[in-house]
Amino acid sequence: MGCDGRPGSQAKAVTVSETVLLPGSQALLAPDWVPWHDRVRPGDLGVGDLLPAAPDDERLVPLVVLEGDDAVTDWYSEAEPGPAEPAELPAPGRSRVLSSVGREEASERWYSGERGPRTPLAHAAPAKCVSCGFFVSLSGELGRLFGACANEFAPDDGRVVSADHGCGAHSEAMGSELASRATAPVIDEFGYDLVDLPGVSVEETVFEPLSRGAD
Repeated sequence: MGCDGRPGSQAKAVTVSETVLLPGSQALLAPDWVPWHDRVRPGDLGVGDLLPAAPDDERLVPLVVLEGDDAVTDWYSEAEPGPAEPAELPAPGRSRVLSSVGREEASERWYSGERGPRTPLAHAAPAKCVSCGFFVSLSGELGRLFGACANEFAPDDGRVVSADHGCGAHSEAMGSELASRATAPVIDEFGYDLVDLPGVSVEETVFEPLSRGAD
C-alpha cells in the first residue's frame, strides 16, 4: 500500500479522507440548519415567491366552523347577524378563515406596531382616527378597533390603523388647529403710512418737525 493509502501507489504526499474527520472542541462549525419556512421573516416575500400556509396553521380554521371560539359568526354583531348555514357565508373561493388565534395575533401586532396609539405620530396628532372622515372600519370583530385609512395625503393611506391612532391629516384637523392656535393681531404703534385725501396731496404737503412749536 502506498503513502496515500492506495495499493501500489508511489505518491509521496499523504492524503486524509475527510469523511472520517470529526470536529474538535475548538473547531469552527456552521450554525444548525433551519428549515426554510422557519427562516422566513416579514418582508422576505418577493415577486413570484410562494408562501402557502401549512394545513395545521393555528391561525386558520375551516370556513364551515360556526360554533365555539373560532366561529365565523363572531365576526358579526347583533345588528348585523351572521349566517346560519355554511352555504350562506359570503366568502366564495375560500376554504379557511382567520381563527381566534389569528385574529388575536393580528390585533396585537397591529396595535403595538407603527400604526397603533403609542407612536410619536399618534401622540402629535390633533385627534384620533376614529373621529376622522377618512377612517373606514373593518367588518366583523376586528372592526371594533381597526380600520383602513383612505386619505391619500396621510402617511398610512391604504393601511390598517387602530381607531386610537392618529396623524396630522385628520379630516377635522384644520378647524380644531386654527381654533386652538388663534393669536392676537400685531399692531405697529411706531410706524405710519401717508395717505392721499380729497384735495390734499402727500407730495405737495410740507412736513415740519414736531419740535418747532416748542421753541
